[in-house]
Amino acid sequence: MFTKGRRNKGWIGIAALLLIAMIATACGGKSNSSVETAGAPANGAEASGTPAGNAPAQSGEAKLSGQVELDGSSTVYPIMEAVAEEFGKVHKDVKIAVGVSGTGGGFKRFCAGETAISNASRTIKAEEAETCQAAGVGYTEYQIAYDGLSVIVNKDNDFIDYLTVEELALIFGSEGAARTWQDVRADWPAEKILIFSPGADSGTFDYFNEVVLDKKGLRTDDVVTLSEDDNTLVQGIAGSKYGIGYFGFAYYEENADRLKLVPIDSGNGPVAPSIETIKDGAYSPLSRPLYIYTSNKEYERPEVKAFVAFVLDNVPSLAAEVGYIPLSDEGYAAEKAKL
Repeated sequence: MFTKGRRNKGWIGIAALLLIAMIATACGGKSNSSVETAGAPANGAEASGTPAGNAPAQSGEAKLSGQVELDGSSTVYPIMEAVAEEFGKVHKDVKIAVGVSGTGGGFKRFCAGETAISNASRTIKAEEAETCQAAGVGYTEYQIAYDGLSVIVNKDNDFIDYLTVEELALIFGSEGAARTWQDVRADWPAEKILIFSPGADSGTFDYFNEVVLDKKGLRTDDVVTLSEDDNTLVQGIAGSKYGIGYFGFAYYEENADRLKLVPIDSGNGPVAPSIETIKDGAYSPLSRPLYIYTSNKEYERPEVKAFVAFVLDNVPSLAAEVGYIPLSDEGYAAEKAKL
């Protein structure tokens, strides 16, 4: 049992502690609705200069809130979805919204000032850059990974062992398009070719059109199904015995049990896409870089700045986890230098 004297001494001690706490609070820093600081700069970085997002928020790191909106390439989507999920574990009060309107559709929104980041499976076109400039949207380009655009047929296709680039043009191209598989090779079935392709707003389509179709465009007859959603293309090919299509390597890996990958011969023998052949360029001409574009104005927001730093710090491991090929260490160092 406590005595009266001890109780009085205890109250005196508590009062002293409260007084010290009040003085410390009165001398503390300011906070706002976007960033609650705890001894860290208001730009969302640690005092040591390490970008926020590299480790769970601690006493020396800013607490972030707000929203970061991304849109664009369906090919880049799995990477950014994975990054957004990990970022959310560190910064629980920041909402990351990732859309999939295609590379072209993403740039339209980006240049209209509707998004902070645009995901792209190709570089920005001159006319898109002009639109951004006219709207006063400055931007920075970051390369984040490599992808191998993969040609896919139905799992039950037992006659295709590989295709040449010229045969791809014959199948997909607007000029002299083959109607049946027998039109491609005489000993193949006289069955109608069913084509599943990304739409015109897709960076995947743009790349395929450039390196395979010589910018002459895709055929437009009734055998073609277009979609900006790669999952729709997967379902179409998986459900059509004589179907063929193309999309990113990661989507093939996710569905390898019900699709067949086609090696491509560009003149040096058939080569199938893999991490090794994409990274060393042997899978030609369908290996390509992937990008994000950040709005310079939006980048000034602490949550956007922290997210971009987090992307470049974590995308090497996360890209590999979802089936893409990371850059070299030197490559990522060069991209981080742009920060």
